[in-house]
Amino acid sequence: MDHGKMPMPTGPKCSMNMLWNTQIQDTCIVFRQWHISSTFIFILSFFTIVGLAVLYEWLRLVQHRIDVVIAKDLAKNKGIVSGSMTPQLEEETSLMGRPKAKSGTPIPLPGRLLRAATYGVSIFLSFFLMLVFMTYNAYLILAVVLGAAVGHYIFNADMDVDAVLYGNVPSKSVACH
Repeated sequence: MDHGKMPMPTGPKCSMNMLWNTQIQDTCIVFRQWHISSTFIFILSFFTIVGLAVLYEWLRLVQHRIDVVIAKDLAKNKGIVSGSMTPQLEEETSLMGRPKAKSGTPIPLPGRLLRAATYGVSIFLSFFLMLVFMTYNAYLILAVVLGAAVGHYIFNADMDVDAVLYGNVPSKSVACH
């Protein structure tokens, strides 16, 4: 029996577009399992992506609040140390033999772990949203941008005017959106 001529059942196909598109059916988002097979799944996916982008903005706020809590705790318990000019190791001196100024205060392990975990989650989420963007699907790109805008509106309702005017505004990190 020749199996080469028998029709084989095929599963859903993911279309891979490398150009701007507005295709809804057969679009896969990041994973083959996240396959848009109907308008309902598309709408559900759209709002899921909006939610992920809002979540990313919330995580940025959480990171800032964690830093504030840690900084206040360090200032309260140990006093603020802006830097040390005494080299402790050979690596801490510059090529010219002068001591390098240490900037910052060491953070205790629990705080470092919490900061690292929230940073890792936010980086994962930002790269995930970048992959959604790379579908080149106009609707999915709109979902990322809309979610980022809504999240920014909700979670950035106030501003440190002095920090903005005098250059102490923290950077946005290596986010992909």
